Amino acid sequence: MRFPVFSLPNPTMASGSSSLMWFRKGLRIHDNPALEYAARGSDYLYPVFMIDPHYMEPDPNAFSSGSRRAGLNRIRFLLESLVDLDLNLQKLGSRLLVLNGEPSEVLFRCLKEWNIKKLCFEFDTEPYYQALDNKVKKYATAAGIEIFSPVSHTLFNPADIIQKNGGRPPLSYQSFVKLAGEPSWASSPISTELTSLPPVGSVGSCPISEVPTIENLGYEDTEEDDRTPFKGGESEALRRMRESIANKEWVANFEKPKGDPSSLVKPATTVLSPYLKFGCLSSRYFYQCIQEVQRNVKRHTSPPVSLLGQLLWRDFFYTVAFGTPNFDQMKENRICKQIPWKNDDELLRAWRDARTGFPWIDAIMIQLQKWGWMHHLARHCVACFLTRGDLFVHWEKGRDVFERLLIDSDWSINNANWLWLSCSSFFYQYNRIYSPISFGKKYDPNGNFIRHFLPILKDMPKEYIYEPWTAPLSIQVKAKCIIGKDYPKPGFEFVEDDGDVCLLYTQVGNLLKNVHKNLDWELSTAIVDHDLASKECKQILYEAYQLNKRLNGKVSEEDLKSLGRKPEEDKKQEQKSKRLKQTLFS
Repeated sequence: MRFPVFSLPNPTMASGSSSLMWFRKGLRIHDNPALEYAARGSDYLYPVFMIDPHYMEPDPNAFSSGSRRAGLNRIRFLLESLVDLDLNLQKLGSRLLVLNGEPSEVLFRCLKEWNIKKLCFEFDTEPYYQALDNKVKKYATAAGIEIFSPVSHTLFNPADIIQKNGGRPPLSYQSFVKLAGEPSWASSPISTELTSLPPVGSVGSCPISEVPTIENLGYEDTEEDDRTPFKGGESEALRRMRESIANKEWVANFEKPKGDPSSLVKPATTVLSPYLKFGCLSSRYFYQCIQEVQRNVKRHTSPPVSLLGQLLWRDFFYTVAFGTPNFDQMKENRICKQIPWKNDDELLRAWRDARTGFPWIDAIMIQLQKWGWMHHLARHCVACFLTRGDLFVHWEKGRDVFERLLIDSDWSINNANWLWLSCSSFFYQYNRIYSPISFGKKYDPNGNFIRHFLPILKDMPKEYIYEPWTAPLSIQVKAKCIIGKDYPKPGFEFVEDDGDVCLLYTQVGNLLKNVHKNLDWELSTAIVDHDLASKECKQILYEAYQLNKRLNGKVSEEDLKSLGRKPEEDKKQEQKSKRLKQTLFS
C-alpha cells in the first residue's frame, strides 16, 4: 500500500503540553467530548486515525472487493468520512494525521516520540476494541499518561444499565427503557461547535500521511453503478439529519416497522444509520433534535415505534451485546436458542449472489451489493428467507454477509438483528414468516423495484414478476427471459460426485439432509413450494424450542442432530406431493 505523505510546517519538537486524540468511530467535530478534552489546556494536539490492517488490508480471496471484514462500499464511505473530518479540522487550525499499522504498536511509538501527556479516545463496546483499549490503557498508565475515554457513541453508558440490572443486561426493550430513564445530559445543550483547536506539533520521524484513496489502499475501484449512493462524512450526516427533521409531520408520525421497502427515489427512512455507525452524527445530538421537534407538535408517535424509539433500540442492542459473552455466536451464548441450522455453503452462495429464483429476494440482495444498504423491512425479508423461513441456513452465515456488505454494519446491531430475525433470541414468534412472493407485492404490485435491480426481468408482465416460473413459455420468450436459463428457477439440483449421485441444495430446497452416495434416488429438478419449506422450518423450530426448554438451554450438538429429521422415505413422498413440476433425466 502506498500512502500520500505530507509534512507539517513545524520542524522543531513541541516543548509544551501535548495531547493525542485517537479517532476510531466518532468521526466528527460536534458533540465530541474526547476531542474537547484533548484540546483543553494543551499547547499541541495530534488528531490521529490508524489504517488498521485488521479491517483494511485487501483480501483477494473474499467473495467481493474489499478487505477480510469490509466490502469496498463501506471502506469508501469511511475514507470519505475521514476526508470530511480532515477538512473540518483544518477549518479549526488543525488536521488529521493518518498512520498505517497495528494500532497499539503505532500508538506506543507516537505517544513516546511526541511526548504525549494526555491520550483521549471515545469508549467502544466492541470486543476487538475492548481488548485493544485495555492494552493501550495499560501502556499509557505505566508511562504516566492521562487517559480520557468518555461514552459518547451511545445515549447511555451500557455498563451503568447493566449495573442497575444487578450485573446482567436487560433482555427486553421495555425493561431497558424502564431502567435507562431519561439520559442525564438530555436537559443540557449539546456542544455542536468548536471555534479553534491547538496546532499540531512536530511529528518527528513518525510516517504520517494524508487520507489515502481506494487505490492507495491497494484496491481497484468499482464502476459508478456499483457504488453506494450515500456519501460519508459529518457534513453529509448533518445535512441529511436537518433535511429529515425539517419535515416535522414526518418525524411526528414516524412509525417503525412501517414504510415502503421498495422505495427507490427517496428511501422511506432517514438513512442515517451509516452516519451513526461511524459516529459522523452524534446519537445524542440527534436525540435532542428529535425532542425539539416533538415539543413543537400537537401529537407524535412514542417508543418503541417512534424515531426516538429507534435510538433507544440501538442503545438496547449495544447494552445486551456489551454484557453478553459470545454474543456473536450461537454456541456458548446464554441468550441464544440452540437450533440445528444447516451450514450449507451452496445455499448460502445462491442467497448471497442473488440466485434464489425468487425475484423479490434476489433484487434486495442486488441492492445490498450495489448500495450497501436496504430498508429495514427488506433486511427482515432476506434474513427470514435464509434462516427460519425457507433455507434454514445458520444465521451466523447471513450475519457475515451483512457485516461485509452493509455500509452501516455495526457489530452489536448486526448480531442482535440476526438473533432476532432468526428467532434465536429476543423474538420467538417463529410462525410469523415473510413471504418471498406476497410481501413485496403488497408494496410494489408492478414490480418496479425488481425491474430496477434485476433488469433481466424488466419486460416480464406484472402478473408474473414475483413468480416468473409460472409464466407460460410464450410469455417468457416475449419478455426475453427464459426461466432456468436467463434467470434461475427456485429449486434444487442433483449433481454427479465421483460417479455417485448426491444432492446439493444449490437453490431453494427442502430441508432434507444431503442424499448419501449410492442411494437409489430419482434424478430430477423441482420447483419447491415456499409453503412446504416454511412448514418444515416451523416444525424444526418447534422441536428445537421444546428441546431448549426441556434441557434449560444446555443443548449439545448430539441433542441437535436428533431434531427435525423424518425418515428419508417419508420425506421423499411428502416432497413429491408438493412438486409443481418434475423433469426426469436419463
